[in-house]
Amino acid sequence: MASAPPLLCLLVAAAHLAGARATTTPEEPTATAWGLEGPSLSPGQPSPALEDWEEASEWTSWFNVDHPGGDGDFESLAAIRFYYGPARVCPRPLALEARTTDWALPSTVGERVHLNPTRGFWCLNREQPRGRRCSNYHVRFRCPLEATWGAWGPWGPCSGSCGPGRRLRRRRCPSPTGDACPGRPLEAQKCVRPTCPEKPYLVKHPESRVREAGQNVTFCCKASGTPVPKKYSWFHNGTLLDRREHRYGAHLELRGLRPDQAGTYHCKAWNDAGTVRSGTAWLTVLGPGQPACNPQPQEHLIKLPDDCGQPGSGPTYLNVGLCPDTLCPSPAGSSPRCGDAGSRCCSVRRLESREIHCSNYVLPVKVVAECGCQKCLPPRGLVRGRVVATDSGEPLRFAQILLGQEPIGFTSYQGDFTIEVPPSTQRLVVTFLDPSGEFMDTVTVLPFDPRGGGVYHDVKAMRKKAPVILDAGESNRIPLGEMQDEAPLGELVLPPGAFRRADGEPYTGAVEARVTFVDPRDLSSAAAAPSDLRFVDSDGELAPLRTYGMFSVDLRAAGSAEQLQAGPVAVRVDAGQIRMAGHVEALRLWSLNPDTGLWEEESGFQPERSAAARARREERVFLVGNVEIRERRLFNLDVPERRRCFVKVRAYANDKFTPNEQVEGVVVTLVNLEPAPGFSANPRAWGRFDSAVTGPNGACLPAFCDEARPDAYTALVTASLGGEELEPAPSRPRPRAATVGVAQPYLERLAYRRTDHDDPALKRNGFRINLAKPRPGEPAEAKGPVYPWRSLRECQEAPVTASHFRFARVEADKYEYNVVPFREGAPASWTGDVLAWWPNPQEFRACFLKVQIQGPQEYMVRSHNAGGSHPRTQGQLYGLRDARSVRDPERPGTTAACVEFKCSGMLFDQRQVDRTLVTIMPQGSCRRVAINGLLRDYLARHPPAAPADDPAAFSMLAPLDPLGHNYGVYTVTDQSPRLAKEIAIGRCFDGSSDGFSREMKAEAGTAVTFQCREPPAGRPSLFQRLLESPATALGDIRREMGQVARAQAQSTGPLRTRRGRAQQ
Repeated sequence: MASAPPLLCLLVAAAHLAGARATTTPEEPTATAWGLEGPSLSPGQPSPALEDWEEASEWTSWFNVDHPGGDGDFESLAAIRFYYGPARVCPRPLALEARTTDWALPSTVGERVHLNPTRGFWCLNREQPRGRRCSNYHVRFRCPLEATWGAWGPWGPCSGSCGPGRRLRRRRCPSPTGDACPGRPLEAQKCVRPTCPEKPYLVKHPESRVREAGQNVTFCCKASGTPVPKKYSWFHNGTLLDRREHRYGAHLELRGLRPDQAGTYHCKAWNDAGTVRSGTAWLTVLGPGQPACNPQPQEHLIKLPDDCGQPGSGPTYLNVGLCPDTLCPSPAGSSPRCGDAGSRCCSVRRLESREIHCSNYVLPVKVVAECGCQKCLPPRGLVRGRVVATDSGEPLRFAQILLGQEPIGFTSYQGDFTIEVPPSTQRLVVTFLDPSGEFMDTVTVLPFDPRGGGVYHDVKAMRKKAPVILDAGESNRIPLGEMQDEAPLGELVLPPGAFRRADGEPYTGAVEARVTFVDPRDLSSAAAAPSDLRFVDSDGELAPLRTYGMFSVDLRAAGSAEQLQAGPVAVRVDAGQIRMAGHVEALRLWSLNPDTGLWEEESGFQPERSAAARARREERVFLVGNVEIRERRLFNLDVPERRRCFVKVRAYANDKFTPNEQVEGVVVTLVNLEPAPGFSANPRAWGRFDSAVTGPNGACLPAFCDEARPDAYTALVTASLGGEELEPAPSRPRPRAATVGVAQPYLERLAYRRTDHDDPALKRNGFRINLAKPRPGEPAEAKGPVYPWRSLRECQEAPVTASHFRFARVEADKYEYNVVPFREGAPASWTGDVLAWWPNPQEFRACFLKVQIQGPQEYMVRSHNAGGSHPRTQGQLYGLRDARSVRDPERPGTTAACVEFKCSGMLFDQRQVDRTLVTIMPQGSCRRVAINGLLRDYLARHPPAAPADDPAAFSMLAPLDPLGHNYGVYTVTDQSPRLAKEIAIGRCFDGSSDGFSREMKAEAGTAVTFQCREPPAGRPSLFQRLLESPATALGDIRREMGQVARAQAQSTGPLRTRRGRAQQ
């Protein structure tokens, strides 16, 4: 087998020679020469006749592939190319010269030969004069001189000052004929300079601690960046701590604590690119005998049912007490490491049972009797939400979710997502990447509840603009901004030859460009704007930016998915569009770091007068900056702004704005507008936005403000809870201080207006105000609702009596009562008890039943939940739930209510399940007319059955299985009770197991149907009659329903009989 390749070569060569021998009539003209006696030529000397060429050409070297044999000598061009390689002879030779091995011409030796530049040379023995045979010839070919490149020059310097770049080298084409050389005169190569310095950012912040005097404490700080920060400084109450004395680095350890060491601590980290400041941690040092947790509980009022108070006296409240959410010291101090070994906090140590006497019944309740330090679970922030398109509302399906740089999952088919907030997180930066490439990368900073309460967010994704085709060899201009009746804010200018591939090689084909501009002149674009418009200033602190527009650039080779780069690209901004004083000089070009969600400065702007404008004698001035488009980054035209304030907002359960009924977990959003009419700034434009989550003391939102001119900045404030929009206090015909929550005359200076102030037909989902900074020396402006930037803590700790803006829930017609009190917004308030509504503090399961009501109005529906099968809780109340039915806009005379009930399952002791006895009863003259067939069959197959069947109510032992919309039961399990309930309510409204709606679909996925009618005037309602005299009321109902029941039995009897026989 080893000899096969040489044999193959010989066979191929023989084939070429045979082809030459077989050719006696060539297809192309062949020169035939007769040899005569003549002078011999020296080697390399050509025949004089072959040198008269007008075209620039040259000879190849000599070739000899055949020796004279039986037929003659054959030097075919095909055989020469085979043996010597195709590059040795040009594709179309101009001439051929043959000589004997003694360098004699054929004419000299008198032999007849054939010469064809495209076929080769051959000499046949049979054509020679008698007695002669062909000599051994070698041949050469005359080839035209082609334009060829010279040698490559040296590599040029690496582009850029740091990081990945490219370097170039060139070559020349010294063509004597002036023809172009094939190929490119330029070659690019990737190169890498030292890594670009990247500003540090915090990945771990110090956490608050409580210690006793004499114990130790360790604060930890960790920053990342390029290069990795090595230098740390620690500050106590704003004063730099001595490094040599405390010997700190990223960790600060304090031993043998003294009371004077209490206060605030924060760190700063440095690298070559800048500095960053951590969040503030509080250290509490307890003196000898000072308790960390006051055993006496604080006041906490809960609202009792309406029939538990004095008639006509309004709602009745009961103080059930609460333990403050404060930390406790660990028993043994702390070890020199980050984090405490075991978290201890102030929580409920003992409960006491009480009884509340209501009309005709006794309401049990458990109140906090004593607080104490106990082991507690660390808070786990949870964020749920949905990503939808801004323009169409379609979900962003299966989008990849990045937390910083780390992929953590994908959105669902409906665009839903769930994120557990990592410990020590202060800014939750999340990126959603659309797999279809139709949407911009959605980089958003999601507010969350650091105490562990769940928060729901609606995230908007912006669709990319339609692609435009650019010629890479020409100059291209792309406008920024397409507002109707408005000139573009500016344009991108891409010069010829600006495009290149990822490896640095220049790109010369067609380019598919998609430039999407977020125009702040369009107020609706604020919802989809990326990040939260913050950057790290020279002091390492987060500072706000005021935007004039953001844009993303997606460049691809036309017809393919290959991503291209470009640079330098000029960004030209029309200075006439920037009207605020000082902003033209302060405008900068920024890019968004998707890992940190912070904006980083790219370049400044320089004034440039347009040549075309000068030709038209116009004074149109442009600001020009440059940027390199290397990756899918977002760019921003921003101005740092120092005039900053905080705005205090609270949310309430209803429009009575009762201090004891504040709602936590509400996402409040403030959008800075530019500004009220009459001030020389951009009309109808937004400048920045911020969001915050309400806690037990409301929320403080950052905003731009001005002291001299109240209307220099205005704001639009909105609030939502799980998709539900809250309503602010009204302002028509004039805002009242007692209703709005702001004292006069500050309220008049703020010019409070609800969104429906001028047109009652508009939505009432927000309010606008002037952001007038409080003036020193004005007592009426010293206590909110607007606070100076340095008074954040004062804003956060302001009492409820201080001025603030108010929102109220629209869906306020519901009531919840738990025998064991629990604040759903503060999971740490959970108390272990067999009567607890939520038996597991790490997994909250919410259950809802959909009740349809046929009647002329909306009705309140009550859910009574008691122990059903557990021996310790049987017959004991867990809690009550009231919910008002909601009208179906498409079905007049039909309403539906989503009523919560306590899920069946294990109780707190985790020993035995309890099937909750649930009784559903509408308030009014109502009777049950239908039960979901699947639910009825399920309950029949899973005994025991509920006790006496009351025709005015519906009772069941709640199922253990998580049934779905086909049964009219909606179950959601989540780490946050608030989120579990909000998601379950959305599914119940929609009547599906995976959908979400805020519009009631009364006939979809119902469990039970009631028929209600209005009682005669003066007659008490069924709800009141049942409370006052249950036996009489039930007798009346049975008499009224006798005929209906018999008719239903006759109509359903055969069906039940047939079903029973089929099962047998």
